Amino acid sequence: MTQRTPVSIITGFLGSGKTTLLNRVLQHPAMAGAAVIINEFGEIGLDHLLIATPNENTVLLASGCICCTVRGDLVDTLRNLDRQREQGQLPPYDRVLIETTGLADPVPIMQTVVTDERLAPRYAFDGVLTLVDAVNGMQQLDAQPEAVKQAAIADRLVITKTDIAPAPAALLARLAQLNPGAPRLTADRGAIDARHLFGAHLDAQAGPDAVSRWLPEAAVSQAETQYRALPAHDAAIRACCIYLDEPVSTEGMTAWLTALASLRGANLLRVKGLLNVDGAPVAVHAVQTLIHEPVTLARWPDAERRSRLVFIARDLSRAQIESTLDVLRLRASRAAAQPQLLDPNAYAKFVDAMKKMH
Repeated sequence: MTQRTPVSIITGFLGSGKTTLLNRVLQHPAMAGAAVIINEFGEIGLDHLLIATPNENTVLLASGCICCTVRGDLVDTLRNLDRQREQGQLPPYDRVLIETTGLADPVPIMQTVVTDERLAPRYAFDGVLTLVDAVNGMQQLDAQPEAVKQAAIADRLVITKTDIAPAPAALLARLAQLNPGAPRLTADRGAIDARHLFGAHLDAQAGPDAVSRWLPEAAVSQAETQYRALPAHDAAIRACCIYLDEPVSTEGMTAWLTALASLRGANLLRVKGLLNVDGAPVAVHAVQTLIHEPVTLARWPDAERRSRLVFIARDLSRAQIESTLDVLRLRASRAAAQPQLLDPNAYAKFVDAMKKMH
């Protein structure tokens, strides 16, 4: 099977320093094989790095990276890059970085990469990198819902413009409440070690350290404990960590994820979990309506065998979330006519309960 090319999204509100960061990151040796896609409405500040134009939409950068601009459908842009790579019209690239506009919602981009049947065999989604302006970040989070969502779904948070002013403690506390599991990094005039920015998702061989970074239970539990002690910013958004003592079923996991995404997707900014599925460790991940393919780990990362679920949700209480978990334990019906379906009565009650949530 062809190795899929990882795709990362670089987002952040207007003026947060995305292009400045890109300029610096692309000079890092680890990024020598990157392709960069920039939304055509964004500020394209890479002009001083351009050295050649292989075709109308694609340029080579002095760093050796490839850069192109979205002029329509992202699917077409990624397919064209892949085709040109295969035909030798472009140098090989081993990573794609997508810089969004400051007002963009990253979720549709994630959905495109993960679910489009033409892209999924060639590309693998790696993560969301969100930049937050140390000077204006608090004001933007107060006034702009786009900025709040960008921070809440990030795999990495990068604080920028700290050369002008240090990040206020209130801003750091707010980010820790919005997204307690995301590592918070600092870029000094865009300078940062690119190796810390990417590789956010798990694979089957992930070890204990990788799993603990991906599913930071302690940070989420601390954020939940401090929830009422912090200012009432973003009161509708909260993080929580839930444990299940008993193993869950494959059928229940599939039904639960599907129903959550379809019925409550708008409220679920992010769900991550390590589930004990009939004894095997399975990593699950969903962002709103997007469900990533579950990953069965080769081994448990520690002696713990309970299922652990981390939620970042809007307008959903812990009690409401917990009320959905019984479906995880449902088993396939043994009726000969419908051997693959969950118990219809139990599942109907579950769906009805979810629809009544406010």
